[in-house]
Amino acid sequence: MNLEEYFARTGYKGSTEKQDLETLTDIFQHHIRAVPFENLSIHCGEKITLELEHVYNKIVRRKRGGWCMENNQLLGWVLRGLGYDTSFLGAYVFNPHQNAYATLMTHLVVKVVIDGKAYIVDGGFGVSYQMWQPVELVSGKDQPQAPGVFRFTEKNGVWYLEKMRRKQYIPNQSFSNSDLLEKKECRKVYMFSLEPRTVEDFRFQCTYLQTSPDSLFTRKSICSLQTTDGFRALIGWTLTETTYNYKENMDLVEFVTLEDEEVEKTLKEKFNITLERKLVPINVKGSYTI
Repeated sequence: MNLEEYFARTGYKGSTEKQDLETLTDIFQHHIRAVPFENLSIHCGEKITLELEHVYNKIVRRKRGGWCMENNQLLGWVLRGLGYDTSFLGAYVFNPHQNAYATLMTHLVVKVVIDGKAYIVDGGFGVSYQMWQPVELVSGKDQPQAPGVFRFTEKNGVWYLEKMRRKQYIPNQSFSNSDLLEKKECRKVYMFSLEPRTVEDFRFQCTYLQTSPDSLFTRKSICSLQTTDGFRALIGWTLTETTYNYKENMDLVEFVTLEDEEVEKTLKEKFNITLERKLVPINVKGSYTI
């Protein structure tokens, strides 16, 4: 495992000497535009494991993506290798269909401290809730980015992340009521404490999320990648391409339904993913929005 091979994977050619916010942002943006957020292993007979070498080989050498425990673990390794002050935190994801936060800590994020300021760096959420820049860990401050406005609030030692989005224009009106579409303009994302975590804290969750019939990740095959002006996502057979702010305060959201034989070709062309095993797409309704 080496940083040069990782940077070749993401296409980053900038400085590796500076530990400043600008460099961190550049490294981070190259990651989210090269490495998909995806759970396809679950739906093509592969096991997801958390050993760093396995994660590195999967993402860097096999040019796959991963979920938060893979993407953010790799990002944390990269940033530590460059000399950044980093630690892992554990979050509880908000489920809009249940209007409640999960009771299981399933989301791993990276905290980075630069010149005494703490930032959350999360390269493992995907779709429209994927931040494009590190978000400063300060309560009550609106932090506008291309995907929308992110904001942390802190209450009694618990931090909450929410995101405000723009209005959405959906040309294909047959998808205007899709359960994949987030209906609210302000959406809770997750909550967390500042207690440092290790990858070991996520062993049970990693197994549960890829085996339980109640898990979002067994109920939907997901692949999401950020672009220079939005993101694209393949959920089951539904391909979504979103362009942020294509008109003032308006995002363009384009939907298309793929045939079985188009899925693997689309993964290659749109996400640069070639699977070694046959994918069985799935999209059980509910519990996931873009």
